[in-house]
Amino acid sequence: MSSRIRALAILELLAQFPSGLALRDIAARLAIPVSATDRLLAGLADGDFVTIDQGSGLIRLRVRLAALGLAYLGASGITDLVQPILDDLAKRTGELVRLAVVEGDRLTWVAKSQSTRSGLFYTPDTGTEVYLPATANGQAWLACLPNSEVQRLVEKQGIKTSGVGPNAPNDIVSLRSQVEIARAQNFATVTEAYEIGTSAIATAIRRRGQGTPVGTVSVAGPTIRMTASRMAEISPWLLSSAEELGAASASSPLFAFP
Repeated sequence: MSSRIRALAILELLAQFPSGLALRDIAARLAIPVSATDRLLAGLADGDFVTIDQGSGLIRLRVRLAALGLAYLGASGITDLVQPILDDLAKRTGELVRLAVVEGDRLTWVAKSQSTRSGLFYTPDTGTEVYLPATANGQAWLACLPNSEVQRLVEKQGIKTSGVGPNAPNDIVSLRSQVEIARAQNFATVTEAYEIGTSAIATAIRRRGQGTPVGTVSVAGPTIRMTASRMAEISPWLLSSAEELGAASASSPLFAFP
C-alpha cells in the first residue's frame, strides 16, 4: 500500500472518531507499522489536515478537511438539487432519510435529512462506506447487479460475524435470498439487521429511471415505528423520491462515479 493510500485511509478512519484516536490505535486498526503511521501523521499535520493534542496525544481531523467536503458537496448540487428532495421525504415519513452514491466498488454515505416530528430519533453509528450485506441501501444496490457482481462485491467487503443486528445475513446464501426479494419488489427492507431495534427501507437511484444505479436512498427509524406495514406505506413515497433524485443526478457531478 502506497503512502498516499495509507494517508487517505487514516483520514477515513479519523472521520469516524471526532474525539480522536491515539497513534497506536490508528496503526493497529489500519495494520500499518507505528513508525510509518507516525511519519504519515506528521505530514498530514503539516498540511493542516489533522491536529495532534499535546496533552492527550489524540489525533483528530482539523476543520479544513470538513470544509473541503462541504465545499464539494455544495458545488455538486446537494444543497440546491438533492437536499430539498431528502427534506420532503423526511417530512412525509417522520424518519431519517439518507442518500448514498456509487463510487466504483463502494457505496458511500453523502447526505441525510432528519424529521423533527417524532421524539425518538435514530442516529446510525456508521462510517462513510455503506456495509452492503446488512443495510437496506446495500441490498437495494446489490439487487440491481448480476449475481456474479454481488458475489464479488460482498467477498471484497467481507461479511461481518459480529457488531451487527441479529437478522444480518451471515453468509452469501442468506444474503442472496434477501437480494432476490428486493429485486422482485424494487426496494429492500431490513429489520434489526444492521442494528438492534432499527429498520429501514431503501431503493436504487437511476438516471431517468433506467441503467446502472448511481446511488440509493433510504428511510430508517426505530422498529417500533418502522413496522412492515409502515414500510409498505412509505414505499411509494420512497420510489417517487428516487425518481426525482434520478432526474437531479443528470445535473450533479456528485453522481458522476457509477
